[in-house]
Amino acid sequence: MTDVPLPPGSTIGILGGGQLGRMLSAAASRLGLKTHIYNDTPDAPAFHVAAKGSVGDYDDLDAVASFARQVDAVTCEFENVPAAALEAAGAEAPVFPPVKSFEVAQDRLTEKDFVSALGIAVAPYAAIDTLADLKESILRVPPPCLLKTRRFGYDGKGQARIHTLCEAESAWESIGEAPAILEGMVAFERELSVVTVRGRDGTVRFYDVVENVHKDGILDTSAVPAKIPSALETEAQAIAGKIAEALGHVGVLTVEMFQTGGDKPGLTVNEIAPRVHNSGHWTQDACLVSQFENHVRAICGWPLGDVARHSDAVMTNLIGSEADDWRRYAAEPGTAVHLYGKAEARPGRKMGHINRISPKT
Repeated sequence: MTDVPLPPGSTIGILGGGQLGRMLSAAASRLGLKTHIYNDTPDAPAFHVAAKGSVGDYDDLDAVASFARQVDAVTCEFENVPAAALEAAGAEAPVFPPVKSFEVAQDRLTEKDFVSALGIAVAPYAAIDTLADLKESILRVPPPCLLKTRRFGYDGKGQARIHTLCEAESAWESIGEAPAILEGMVAFERELSVVTVRGRDGTVRFYDVVENVHKDGILDTSAVPAKIPSALETEAQAIAGKIAEALGHVGVLTVEMFQTGGDKPGLTVNEIAPRVHNSGHWTQDACLVSQFENHVRAICGWPLGDVARHSDAVMTNLIGSEADDWRRYAAEPGTAVHLYGKAEARPGRKMGHINRISPKT
């Protein structure tokens, strides 16, 4: 790894061409940097704003290597890039975040083991490889509980809720009988997340803690400031920083948590994402330097930017046909509209988001 920052004019390679890659590309352009997108389909929205694009399968290692030879550093917009693709890219250019961050985040069991080993609270859990494992583990992680595939689940996909022991078999079938993890349900007051950025030199900064609301397994709104005591905010940021340090992470890392405990609030880590994150989109309009720009700064070896919040904000995802109402949102005072340029609106598909901004409280 070189300690020399990438100068303006350099090219960042991004594995993945969705909306996160699109917004990373826009942020890079502000700094005089170019992006080259690699995606497995030709209709990716990030292609619209990048200097260059390549289409290829993620398991086509020759194509991935060729892509990496054309850029100065490689990053990812999603965590499930195959390990072999990361290795092929890493043989040709520096890859940030490091492979360890992806190895941990790609597997829910590995992730739980990693976070728990740091002395950080997580929900009760058990590894599930067979239906027999599930039936036995339900005795230790009793219903209500969640059965989740160890890999490739997101936005509520790849999981089934179990209310009684008799639902075990149907839940096992519904996730395709894939290697899984059984998690106890956490009684929580709030869903929170901490968007953290760590530079190549080890500098760590935190955006304000975010309060999240999910609907049908998909993030609906993210609001700052979160309605939590300042001591809990400090604790949440310390937890995120501990995870980032243990991973040797470079770039943005998001840690999702539950606030528990009522009068004696505590925090339980739900999951981590080694990338820019939906719950950090508010930073585009309520901070001087967004999560996207700070991720670019971090992986390029630049000084990290100001993470202070200058406004209160509520980010709302536009799912499916909700984006068709863009005229109303565009006319709404104090509202910034971000549309992703996706050709087809489908139920459950993120088409854009809005940030409603108000004076800081």
